[in-house]
Amino acid sequence: MTMKKAWTSVVSGLLLAAGTAMAAPNLEIIATNLDNPRGLAFGPDDALYVTEAGKGGEGPCVIGAENQDACLGTSGAITRIFQGNQERIVTGLPSLASKDGSRSSGPQSIVFTSQGAYFLVGLGLDPIARTDPQKLGNAGGENLGQLVYMPLNGSPQNWVDIAQYETTNNPENTKVDSNPYAVIAVADGFVVADAGGNSLLHVDNNKTITTLATFAPRMVSAPPQLNLPEGAQIPMESVPDCVVQGTDGAFYVGELTGFPFEKGSARIWRVVPGEQPEVFAEGFTNIIGLAVAEDGGWYVLEIAKNSLLSNVPGGALIHLTKDGMRHTVAEEGLIMPTAVVVGPDKALYVSNFGAMPGLGQVVRIDPSQSGTNLASWTNLK
Repeated sequence: MTMKKAWTSVVSGLLLAAGTAMAAPNLEIIATNLDNPRGLAFGPDDALYVTEAGKGGEGPCVIGAENQDACLGTSGAITRIFQGNQERIVTGLPSLASKDGSRSSGPQSIVFTSQGAYFLVGLGLDPIARTDPQKLGNAGGENLGQLVYMPLNGSPQNWVDIAQYETTNNPENTKVDSNPYAVIAVADGFVVADAGGNSLLHVDNNKTITTLATFAPRMVSAPPQLNLPEGAQIPMESVPDCVVQGTDGAFYVGELTGFPFEKGSARIWRVVPGEQPEVFAEGFTNIIGLAVAEDGGWYVLEIAKNSLLSNVPGGALIHLTKDGMRHTVAEEGLIMPTAVVVGPDKALYVSNFGAMPGLGQVVRIDPSQSGTNLASWTNLK
């Protein structure tokens, strides 16, 4: 399952929302006109950086995960936001998208270390398509599915081929599919969530990749539109697409879930290396982002609070405390949000309209304005 599949059923709703939605009172728009904005990170210069997955290009094109054309281009970018100004500081990065620029895979998650920036470039296909001359070969396809290093004063360069690891090892032991979507820095390297491979990977400083965990599909009731016999079940994939390291040192992984994107079925996993992953919290819908809160809890971002099969594409940002209490920080004005980060000012920054080329935003949210009276909290852990 890839991230691109998740957006098919909401395109019409997105177009309507884009034409009518205004920023909610507690959302401050700090960047606009982005092409499918995804990951966010603050750099050593205190500026905010956002990856833009781009809008594909002229091709070559392949049949993507939704049986639609996915065309390769170099429209991916990284934008810097600082003191009211935004600037694309890196352009010409790989991007694979439908001809209308939607369902894009490209620069997705970014993190800074003392050596510079590292960012993921997604894929969403069997990695063999990258080099097949009948598909994306000979056109730069090999630059998809990579963890890329960008020195502080240099140009991006492929550092580790994440997608190749899926080809060689196939950790979940199912269909070969890779879409490296989220990366964080750890003491001895990086941890990567591969949404296509349903796996959590460790990349050490010597570029050696190992598997930390895999996330198997669940059987769920088939939706009516499939016209299957009553009581029929189908597999719903996990699609792990975000990861943070908690204050306890464990890794917390959010899952988007695959088709049929059941409302309330997304979970947060707790992963301790060397141990079996455990479900830590559940009852969410289509998780797309996680951030560690100041109180040691988490901010959980839902790309579609009503499910990706809903005609209403609104998202939600939820505060989950360490003891399982949860409160909605923001939802009005969040349309297909795709990433969240806590800023040095303790405010929350969210990539908004993250599935729409040219209409993407970054918004700032002051959590103190979200209304945290006790009656608004629930405990569903």
